[in-house]
Amino acid sequence: MGENARVAAEYKADYQELVDEISELLGFPATLENRDFELIVFGAYDSDDELDPSALDPVRTRSILTRRSTATVRSWFEGFGITRATGPVRIPPSPEAGVYRGRICLPVRHRGVVLGYVWLLDGDPGPTDAQLAAAMQVAGRIGALLADEAEAGAGLSRELRAVLTAERGWQRDMAVAELRTALGARADGPVTLVCVAPWPSADPDDAPAARTIPHTAALCTLPWGVSGQSLALLIRLRTTQTSTPALAAAGRVLKEAETARGAGARVAAAAAGVGEPRVGLTELGTVWQEAAAAARAALAEPRFGPIAQWARIGPYRLLTALPPESAHDPVVGPLLSPAHRELARTAEVYLDRAGQAGRTAAELGIHRQTLYYRLSRVEQLTGLDLDDGEDRLLLHMALKRARL
Repeated sequence: MGENARVAAEYKADYQELVDEISELLGFPATLENRDFELIVFGAYDSDDELDPSALDPVRTRSILTRRSTATVRSWFEGFGITRATGPVRIPPSPEAGVYRGRICLPVRHRGVVLGYVWLLDGDPGPTDAQLAAAMQVAGRIGALLADEAEAGAGLSRELRAVLTAERGWQRDMAVAELRTALGARADGPVTLVCVAPWPSADPDDAPAARTIPHTAALCTLPWGVSGQSLALLIRLRTTQTSTPALAAAGRVLKEAETARGAGARVAAAAAGVGEPRVGLTELGTVWQEAAAAARAALAEPRFGPIAQWARIGPYRLLTALPPESAHDPVVGPLLSPAHRELARTAEVYLDRAGQAGRTAAELGIHRQTLYYRLSRVEQLTGLDLDDGEDRLLLHMALKRARL
């Protein structure tokens, strides 16, 4: 057994012991799930409830057999305020939701952050207040253990950084293998990457802890531009069909970046990019390129931001792949000088509107004759013919690329 697997097994044994302790205290079988509603352990308590068919309602059965709950079930339970609760929450039965027996949820928190939930079937009579108070103390010990395990997994930052910075070939293959070993079973599911840039601190210790951001398996800081930093987050998804967890994580981190920036950090407002979902870790290098490209597009084009998905940035998927030295085509260079900023904006809006003079003039708030005069000046400065499709393509690409 590898070192990571051995450590994971030791933590699981500790969780099992604590969950069994809660089951004994309350006289009801208990289960422990992380905050993503993924089953960690279930109590081995022997009671008549385990023999009662009504105890095995669809939600409970699916949780035990598949080790996770559906997004619908999760939303339903979270609607009772369990993410904010600091004490036991009683949840009534709801047959239409597949919940035939009432539940008691013990939120598992550590230093104010919810890290998981202990679930019990409610009974008649159910546990007393004194019993629940004792169980919450055990839940606090579980929270400390979950936090300790997350801290022990901080080395994942090193593994993730190695994957995202390694050269293609055997170096990246080795880095992926090490990250896969460190993640264990979590490495084989759907994942994506989020890029937040610029990140307001060059100190890796200033990055948030992965455990404080839902669905985040690992994170690390990476260089951004000449002297800046970005933050990379490896996000676990339920399926490759949705990036909702990644969007939520990006929003959470952007708020932290804004708080740091507002506190005095001399860094521009950040944006986030989300790569396309993949199954497994093999294509993480490509996913990171997509996430970084989407972040660059969001910084360049406010209409994409503050969170942009690579699949939705249109031509910027190609423009962000161009090498830096192609940023300023010599023919278009004169138009990009500060003295001709208004002419450049006129040309870009005109090309964005497919050369439709009426729409362009209306958007710019100018007369058509003024538009025609400006376009003729653009042709004089660049030597391009705006009636020629390839010249228009070159100008359009150069103007968009200059934003990056």
